[in-house]
Amino acid sequence: MSSYEARFKVWRGDADGGGLKDFRVEVNDGEVVLDIIHRLQATQAPDLAVRWNCKAGKCGSCSAEINGRPRLMCMTRMSVFAPEETVTVTPLRTFPVIRDLVTDVGFNYVKAREVPSFVPPAGLGPGEYRMFQEDVDRPQEFRKCIECFLCQDVCHVVRDHEDNKRAYAGPRFLMRVAELDMHPLDAAEESGLDRKASAQDDHGLGYCNITKCCTEVCPEGIRITDNALIPLKERAVDRKYDPLVWLGSKIGRRRT
Repeated sequence: MSSYEARFKVWRGDADGGGLKDFRVEVNDGEVVLDIIHRLQATQAPDLAVRWNCKAGKCGSCSAEINGRPRLMCMTRMSVFAPEETVTVTPLRTFPVIRDLVTDVGFNYVKAREVPSFVPPAGLGPGEYRMFQEDVDRPQEFRKCIECFLCQDVCHVVRDHEDNKRAYAGPRFLMRVAELDMHPLDAAEESGLDRKASAQDDHGLGYCNITKCCTEVCPEGIRITDNALIPLKERAVDRKYDPLVWLGSKIGRRRT
């Protein structure tokens, strides 16, 4: 196994302020950035705060910005950086810093609670749902989300404009609205909830200008913009402005 000494800059501080601190640390073949952060904790900075859990790219806990790009530390291999390159690790910029690399992502849980859940169809019990496989496949992609909140972090609508957070749910939760709206058995409309109108009026769908930055950073490869946000925008606009679609929505769906 070969090894080399890498140069790292790691943000240290808390809500009152902080800055980058320089480190030189050993790197071995096959290691990821999270391995190096753990080595720094073990050898040079025992009080370095970092959030992590599975180290397998499935819990979303170790989100950070590495050389300015939102990434999972456990899925970012050191081999993608040149040995002479300085690797800079900073906390997610969109959310308040608690300490070092740990941020307060509570905003996302507030937004999650604002999305009404799946509404079961009347008259059907558990195990009685029947759907075509293609209807299952379409929203199933969105259920791969590990809630790392990298898409939320990179979305400039909330990243660069703090005031937008009150009115804008962000790509992760607009994707959740799209998933529910695509669900063939969701009976939200029968209960009086128009998910398309809610996406626009309650969750700020109109703020999204489809730059696809959320898709680019998703570690699960979910096509958030193309498969969730753009179709949701199209359905919301059709519902609001297309007279034929509006009329069809008033007729109601026939149960078979």
